[in-house]
Amino acid sequence: MEVGSTMAHLLPLRASLPAAESHKSSSKPLKFSKRTRESKTPIYNPKKGSHGASNKTQKLNLEVSPHRAVSAVRLMRIELGGAFADLLNEKGKGSGDNEMGYVARTLGFRTRELDYRDLRLVTDIVGGTIRWRRFLDYLICSICHDENTFKRMEPLLLQILRIGFYEIIKLDMPRYAVVDENVRLAKVALRPGAGNMVNGILRKLILLQENNSLPLPKVEGDERTQARALATLYSHPVWMVRRWTKCIGQEEAIRLMAWNNSDPSFSLRANRGKGVSRADLVMKLNLLQVPHELSLHLDDFVRMKTGLQIVIQAGLLRDGLCSVQDESAGMVTAIDINKGRLRILKETGKLHQVDGVISTIHADLRIFAEKNPTKGDKVLLDAPCSGLGVLSKRADLRWNRKLEDIEQLKNLQDELFDAASLLVKPGGVLIYSTCSIDPEENEERVAAFLLRHPEFSIDPVDRYVPSDFATEDGFYSSNPIKHSLDGAFAARLVRDSESRCGGTP
Repeated sequence: MEVGSTMAHLLPLRASLPAAESHKSSSKPLKFSKRTRESKTPIYNPKKGSHGASNKTQKLNLEVSPHRAVSAVRLMRIELGGAFADLLNEKGKGSGDNEMGYVARTLGFRTRELDYRDLRLVTDIVGGTIRWRRFLDYLICSICHDENTFKRMEPLLLQILRIGFYEIIKLDMPRYAVVDENVRLAKVALRPGAGNMVNGILRKLILLQENNSLPLPKVEGDERTQARALATLYSHPVWMVRRWTKCIGQEEAIRLMAWNNSDPSFSLRANRGKGVSRADLVMKLNLLQVPHELSLHLDDFVRMKTGLQIVIQAGLLRDGLCSVQDESAGMVTAIDINKGRLRILKETGKLHQVDGVISTIHADLRIFAEKNPTKGDKVLLDAPCSGLGVLSKRADLRWNRKLEDIEQLKNLQDELFDAASLLVKPGGVLIYSTCSIDPEENEERVAAFLLRHPEFSIDPVDRYVPSDFATEDGFYSSNPIKHSLDGAFAARLVRDSESRCGGTP
């Protein structure tokens, strides 16, 4: 998509919504001494004295599986709002804090350091367990035969069970090895009785699976009942299932949920600014024995599902030879209310030798647009949105989004859309983009904007993007099901050459 020229702005403004978008990871150990009113999760108290001790003084336990210990602690942090379900780097760090330190301070013992295989397993287990959480909890609750037992379960115990269920059902790991490892973790981190409980529940799961008699809900009855069953089977919130079924039909909704539950693919973009072509990048990936395939849509991109940790450890990202970027995204200058995001943008621009053309402005766009007299030839509004197009990569997002968020976001999107329009010169271009697949955040926002601003009109995107991404209405749309890419939307609007800007002749 064409961006850039005289004044190209990226305008991603964060809203204060009850979502996981703005979580900040704390370097402090987990504490569960108080129960919030909203939380129904029982209190977990780490072993006595574990918080005050230094990591180095904690006893080293070589019997406990390190990737399961890290995964369990990380899953608790995510559920309690202290971490993202992002990738760990080569030192076992996530969200800026050492994961092994969290394990030591939370569980009261140290494990050995994570090797590459452990890092990959942590990524797979954490992401997969979060994606399949509703499905896993349904099975755990069914096997417990008592909803109260499930509700009263300690957070760490529940995470260990979720890990075991996911490893057995979705990763197809050796079943009784999974049982032994998770029982050992429960006994060491909690108490012998917890290990016995994990042993009984996991062995019951194996028996049911061997007899092909897992207690799964049937998709039958009225629309609400079917939506609840599908929400469990495909592990999504009920409101998303009902919304998608109404919008695109049940069959397409199932395909979309299956995509969201698949292992996310990552795209690497060769850095031509450093003279690195896609062929050069492919040669390096071949030397590293990283499986990959060429992008079907863009010349500088290579797509991969596994091996990102190898790429990180080899220094390809650190040395600026390539960047992780989805093919549905663009690169522009930024106005942002978040200083941290602006700093990261500047650092990334410098790494890729484009910092000379990047200028950052720390401001609320709605205030900035009213006071700023400068107008641009091209303005890009990368609007805050529900993120419903990137649920494959953002495994935790589905559980932190609520239906009410859409209404709040729509209001914010309208305000930012209006503000961005004030920065466009007569005859200039305004691009509205989201990483959502929801029509209310996309086509409907554009339609509402055009009613308020008749001085703008749609400029069909088929002149700028491959025809497969152009809709009948002239918008850009990448569809996870159709294109095997993140879902994204963009509209290119042109301002009348004779129109007035911001009410000024």
